[in-house]
Amino acid sequence: MRDLEGKVAVVTGGASGIGRAMAERFGREGMKLVLADIEENALEAAVKEMRQAELDVIGVRTDVSSAESVEALAKETLRQYGKVNLVCNNAGVFLGMKPMWESTLKDWQWIMGVNLWGVIHGVRTFLPLMLQSGEEGHVINTASQAGLVTANSIYSITKHAVVALSEALHIQLQNLGAPIGVSALCPLFVDTKIMASERNRPEGLQNSATPEEMPFGGVMRDSTPASEQADQVLEAVLEGRFYIFPFMQRVDDNVKSRFEEIIERRNPVNRPMR
Repeated sequence: MRDLEGKVAVVTGGASGIGRAMAERFGREGMKLVLADIEENALEAAVKEMRQAELDVIGVRTDVSSAESVEALAKETLRQYGKVNLVCNNAGVFLGMKPMWESTLKDWQWIMGVNLWGVIHGVRTFLPLMLQSGEEGHVINTASQAGLVTANSIYSITKHAVVALSEALHIQLQNLGAPIGVSALCPLFVDTKIMASERNRPEGLQNSATPEEMPFGGVMRDSTPASEQADQVLEAVLEGRFYIFPFMQRVDDNVKSRFEEIIERRNPVNRPMR
């Protein structure tokens, strides 16, 4: 995509963090914005503040783990703006690094529902609309650098799946000759509220026990502003670039180590992202 003026962007998880930063950045490029988020009060506040900044924006409360909710998001987008050109499947939640056999079924259902099925629902719902329009478009799936190194948590398992899904989507669209690009956003430590994901955990998927303590005391180490990620996302959309990596040297070191293990048939080693 080269000309973003007047185009329509849908951003899930758009009320805060990376989602909000991306929406604001696209809005400054003249795009019309649809913010989707499960946190209604934060969504209303974000829409109000963006309108005060003279951005063209609406908010739609959305549970991305629900196909029906994402379909309702698409219908409202079409009703308001008539089309969609850019979709950011960004909503995500986090659980601590406990052994997978200690994770409850509700843990698995919650994080897989948001992090993986949220992306699946976004692709299945919006891609047919984008293809039908024939216009240039782009899909951004928020994964993580946890999706590029040896998986050691449910969270990183979901992000590996998002990277694989994004790669497959890119290839399929290329084979079709569609004018739609795909990017996998793989951030590391960003200043967001993802460590406090339990605040939005549905009642039916909550464990009876007290929620576990979040790593790093709930604060991201060496976190960077979400606005910096948004700038990189904009560049990737304009350039048609697939991988979006901050902290390039860390990516090179971590990913290289993992693939050397695969090529050399060595057993996996847990290397904390650094």
